[in-house]
Amino acid sequence: MRRLLSIAFIIVASAAAMVLTAAKGDDEKVLRSFEVEFDNAFGLVDGGDLKIGGVKAGQTTGFRLTKTEPYRTIVKAEVTEPGFENLRTDASCDVRQQSLIGEYFIDCELGDEQARLPEGGLIPVKRTSSTIPPDLINDVMRRPYRERFRLILSELGTGLAGRPDDLNEVIRRAHPGLRELNETLAILRGQNKEISDFIRDADTVSNEIEPVKEDLVRWIRESEDTASIQATRSDQLGRYYERLPDFLREAKPTLDQLQRTADRQIPTLQALQRAAPDLERFLVAAQPFARETRRAIPVLGQTAEAGSQAIDESDDEITQLRRVGALAPRLAKPLRQFLQAIDDRSRSTDNDPAARAIAPPAPDKTAYKEGQGFTGMEALWNYFYFQTLAINPYDELGHLLRIVSIAGGPCAPYSASPTPAEIKECNSWLGPNQPGVTGADPGTAEVPVGPPGPGGPASVGGRPGLSAPRGAGQPEAPPIPGRRDLSKPRITPQVDIGGLRKSLPKVPLDAPGGETQTDPTQVLDFLLGP
Repeated sequence: MRRLLSIAFIIVASAAAMVLTAAKGDDEKVLRSFEVEFDNAFGLVDGGDLKIGGVKAGQTTGFRLTKTEPYRTIVKAEVTEPGFENLRTDASCDVRQQSLIGEYFIDCELGDEQARLPEGGLIPVKRTSSTIPPDLINDVMRRPYRERFRLILSELGTGLAGRPDDLNEVIRRAHPGLRELNETLAILRGQNKEISDFIRDADTVSNEIEPVKEDLVRWIRESEDTASIQATRSDQLGRYYERLPDFLREAKPTLDQLQRTADRQIPTLQALQRAAPDLERFLVAAQPFARETRRAIPVLGQTAEAGSQAIDESDDEITQLRRVGALAPRLAKPLRQFLQAIDDRSRSTDNDPAARAIAPPAPDKTAYKEGQGFTGMEALWNYFYFQTLAINPYDELGHLLRIVSIAGGPCAPYSASPTPAEIKECNSWLGPNQPGVTGADPGTAEVPVGPPGPGGPASVGGRPGLSAPRGAGQPEAPPIPGRRDLSKPRITPQVDIGGLRKSLPKVPLDAPGGETQTDPTQVLDFLLGP
């Protein structure tokens, strides 16, 4: 009974293994399929191994012959192992012998191009090769195979007598070694001049090395030690060389830019070459100066030490200045805005044509325009100027500072609109005519224009005026025609009477009632004169 159970268990296990193996084979996913063109597909079978880089990556799945000359074999292959499906357009394949019993397989290399081989793509015959089976070569050397080989070779020679080029091409592709040998010979043939120069230069180098051959031997030994150290770090160097192509590809734009920069520097280098003799003469002439400056360098060193000490001692001041400098923008911005606004004539508040006389001409930004007046800066200086003139009368002999001091009483407080009683009690003037107080201001535009006389522009309220009205564009009021200019000093003749110098000219003025009065300005001239 136990034996029967063991036999049944073995049968069931074998069947399960067969099912799983078949399922695994059916479930293998084809990642890439492509075709390979060979001159000779001897030894290849359907389902044979496909290796990529020496690793089994799939299998061959079919064969077909081309229908036109030259007749070749197209082998279909499929990749089933992940990581080997990225064949490039320059991939190559060879037929290799797997064992001595006659098994063959296809061995391919991925290639180096960026473009990938498309699905179902073809690897042409120029990048494939077929092996020469050594067992067939050994078999033809035995009788009667020797006679058979002679017959086949004779017939083959007869058939290929008219196709030497095709035969030569097939022989070159028959083995990779022949193809690579031809490529090597072609490279050497193209570089025969370089090889000849190398041999000639090698003799020259050998003659130069002879006196220092001990140093060369030591360098070779040190190179051997270096190579031994590098061999111990082959893994790190391998990873470095793997990244080297990417590095060179990324460095190419930079190298191109360096090439363009070098090309642009050629004129500069040529100019430097032309200037080299002058520069050499300058350097030779500068040697005495350089020798003389050696004595100044210690003095500069001492000065630098004193300066360093002063800088160290000024750390506190620099810190304070830094703190003040951080706050400076808060003051500088509104100060800048204030200065710009106070110097802007478009911000003037009064229409004053007198500003035309002192305004700069266009295109200055403060040039005068109609309807504008003084800028804020000009108004400030005008205040100081006219305030000084108001409190400092002067003549040809000197200045007089007017000071009015009121200590208490009803007249001490300032009043912009005094009552008639306050005017009668608190007024203090000389003469009955006070422009703007007892009469209209003769400088305003309300004074009518007309000939001087009673009620004319020379009189206000029936009393004589002091000047004619100021016109547009005039900085000050002009004198009345027929009257003297009061803005200019006048020296009156002096008469000595009894040792006293008195002069009081009578000026007829039209007054109410036809009375003749004394001009108050003449009284001021008399009182303030010498």
